[in-house]
Amino acid sequence: MRHFKIEHSAKAMAQVGRSIPHESAIKQVCGSATYLDDKSPPVDGLFGYPVLAGVTCGRIVTMDTSAATVMPGVVRIITAADVPGLNDVGPVFKGDPLFAEQNVEFHSQPLLLIVATSYEQARKAARAVQVEYEVSPAQLDIHQAIKQQDWVRPPHALEQGNVQQALVNARHCISGQMHIGGQEHFYLEGQISIASPTEDGGMFVQCSTQNPAEIQHLVAKVLNRPFNYVTVEMRRMGGGFGGKETQAAAWACMAAVAAHVTGKTVRIRLARGDDFRITGKRHPFFNRYQVGVDETGLIEAVDIELNGYCGYSADLSDAIVDRALFHADNAYHYPNARINGNRCRVNTVSHTAFRGFGGPQGMMAAEQIVDDIAYHLGIDPLKVRKRNLYRPGRDLTPYRQRIEQFVMADMIAQVESEARYWQRREAITMFNQLSPLIKKGLSLTPVKFGISFTLQHLNQAGALVLVYSDGSVHVNHGGTEMGQGLNTKIAQIVAQVFSIDAELILVNATRTDKVPNSSPTAASSGTDLNGMAALNAANTIRQRLVEFLADHHRVPADSVRFESSRVYFAGGEMDFSELAQLAYVNRISLSESGFYATPKVHYDRDKAEGHPFFYFSHGVALSEVEIDLLTGENTVTRVDILHDVGNSINPAIDIGQIEGGFIQGMGWLTTEDLRWNADGSLASAGPATYKIPAIGDTPAEFNVSLYDSENPETSVFKSKAVGEPPFMLGISVWSAIRNALASLTDYRFAPSLSTPATPEAILNAVAEARQWAAAHLHNPEATGRTTEC
Repeated sequence: MRHFKIEHSAKAMAQVGRSIPHESAIKQVCGSATYLDDKSPPVDGLFGYPVLAGVTCGRIVTMDTSAATVMPGVVRIITAADVPGLNDVGPVFKGDPLFAEQNVEFHSQPLLLIVATSYEQARKAARAVQVEYEVSPAQLDIHQAIKQQDWVRPPHALEQGNVQQALVNARHCISGQMHIGGQEHFYLEGQISIASPTEDGGMFVQCSTQNPAEIQHLVAKVLNRPFNYVTVEMRRMGGGFGGKETQAAAWACMAAVAAHVTGKTVRIRLARGDDFRITGKRHPFFNRYQVGVDETGLIEAVDIELNGYCGYSADLSDAIVDRALFHADNAYHYPNARINGNRCRVNTVSHTAFRGFGGPQGMMAAEQIVDDIAYHLGIDPLKVRKRNLYRPGRDLTPYRQRIEQFVMADMIAQVESEARYWQRREAITMFNQLSPLIKKGLSLTPVKFGISFTLQHLNQAGALVLVYSDGSVHVNHGGTEMGQGLNTKIAQIVAQVFSIDAELILVNATRTDKVPNSSPTAASSGTDLNGMAALNAANTIRQRLVEFLADHHRVPADSVRFESSRVYFAGGEMDFSELAQLAYVNRISLSESGFYATPKVHYDRDKAEGHPFFYFSHGVALSEVEIDLLTGENTVTRVDILHDVGNSINPAIDIGQIEGGFIQGMGWLTTEDLRWNADGSLASAGPATYKIPAIGDTPAEFNVSLYDSENPETSVFKSKAVGEPPFMLGISVWSAIRNALASLTDYRFAPSLSTPATPEAILNAVAEARQWAAAHLHNPEATGRTTEC
């Protein structure tokens, strides 16, 4: 397969559709890109570091700070009593205390803040604080939480049709379950915030965050000040992946309280190990299902239960488990469906947003179901997938949004043909018959991912566009740049409107005093929302310039056109910079704020139905793997991806996002193993005990192509979101590993394979497969799985 570039005419699409470099790429490679910790502190600046709880669950009896107080450099010890306003940083629901006051609910929960004249002094003093606890039993078992119905938020379910009757009537009824591991964000830049008091009693906060407006609101509430007294700025992040959507708030608020108390600038930066311990992860899940199918593998009914490990508080778990429910169908039609989602409370750090926001955990249920159907019936999994795809007449989702774009069958057919699925399938089957130690697997899995925040009011954005009299343009918008190329795409969008080079567009730091009430940069909506807001502002200025030029030169407005940095009109032309100067001299406004609200999206939670997604992004991944039956190691040898990004604004950036998303998804399912000790402390608290994919894990052959399509909805230049959907393409690796394991049973049974599929997990699955083969392969009466309903 080859890379596919969408070509546009130079006149119509001079900037959008071009693979221009990321706006910070050279600075990042050369080390000149400035991150928060690169900023020199003021001469009298201070540093803060939290004191962390040493138990998982219990009551604080005493806190002895005497040893810390007398240590060199210690200026102040901040407690809950020093918080002027609300001692809670819960983003949606209360229950996330900034400082624990009486009860400890997870290991390493922040108790106090040491403020000192250096980072090292603050850390040393934090370790000197002695705390006495009355320890209580911790809840760490999700099965116990389910049994006790111990939820951080009430369950929510989707239901349509008569599920029970359809299961009873089905020719085959299959059941299964799986534990799905969590995932550490492992951003390159850790959590960091700097707070400085302002002369009017307010606070200026610089923070590595995906959500500047929420930081502004929470800091204001903690300080008991109006929102307009707090300004938050964010220039760039060294990665976020959802880990800085809500989890940056505590450190910004702590720094702000310390700055308020001391009257000086305070910086808080977490050490990597503590960043691991005290920030939320991707939610682990425990899924179980029943599915009824006919003899061809057509799904007639599903009953799915999704259980999210939420941690000690709600954080964003309500919306995350909702999105898991919304994606438990993936690309498949369920005529009768009951899908229930539980938000389970356990005594760990509160888990949070991560690329895909629950969608991957729900999608894993769908792909396990399809694979299990295939092996039960002795049908190739790809045939079962194709048979169950959404199509006209089978187009209603379990939440009753009707599917309107049917591209998945064509995308699968393209990969199936160009990557030679059936020829490779035959060759792999023959290889596995002759190879005693190495087994190969092949799997093609689809991705249908809904684009929009499922909370309706977050689907809005603002932008500010300023055209200067020399023709250069300055843009502020509500999104945040975390390496994904958002600012580059915004520059291309604005440049397209004025038909000037993107280098003339400067997209600067996100600031709450430039664009208010912004939504988080999440849900793959960064370009969709902020790009449309910037487009709205730029189009307003352009129209104003057209009307001015028509009036000034007494020419028809429809004769004015912008092309290649020039402006043409009946009887004349000029540079765009000349037009900007002429408009300025004639007192024409060259600034405009833009706004965008996504249409159509709504969801009635009481009825469990609606139209939560503006549109769907699609992708297909074909992965080939090898597993070693002696060691349990797996190697991904080849990957072929076809992904739907609509009309690509920047093909190079989109392909980079697809490649990175796939590798991160592959890591989640194969190597990234979060482990907690028996006492509730995090065991995998650093790269020595937690393995993300490295360059050596990249498939030797890695083909990525863009599907030739455009968004049928009115998105920015008919593009589609690309941030989260590619992550779930990594599910094809897990499915391919199961396919290799199924070769041990003549493809009649695939053993359970909880994730991550580490060597230990694969060896356990090998033992299960061999045990099944010994019991069934020589028994002509035995057919399929032993997990009939």
